[in-house]
Amino acid sequence: MSYNFSIRSRKNLEGVHPDLVSVVTRALELTEIDFTVVEGLRSMDKQLEYVRRGASKTLRSYHLKQTDGYGHAVDLYPYYDGSVQVNAPHAKFAAIAKAMRQVAKELGVRITWGADWDSDGITTDHSFVDSPHFQLEV
Repeated sequence: MSYNFSIRSRKNLEGVHPDLVSVVTRALELTEIDFTVVEGLRSMDKQLEYVRRGASKTLRSYHLKQTDGYGHAVDLYPYYDGSVQVNAPHAKFAAIAKAMRQVAKELGVRITWGADWDSDGITTDHSFVDSPHFQLEV
């Protein structure tokens, strides 16, 4: 089955680095499950809010505009039963990660998944897990 991004997902990719947009776009074509782009480029005000709430640990987020003028991160969530599945099982996020990693490798783009920060294939060895998060490695 092939999926397509909604208008909202396409809008949320605006301002994201073209390499990451290419990976996300191709991953949607290959994934076993549908997913949506909930967030890409974000403002410093939004980042401050996330840190205050504990949803982020840094004010140097890759979601913020980087020196090249682009955001270097996206948050991807499973989409099924007609809605975004914020509390989806880990396996759904892992399926998205599988497609993202496959495409990144094919395109020669280095990415990091927020559930496996050290890219060792183990998702249970991190104190901060952010399963929807993908970022360019710099």
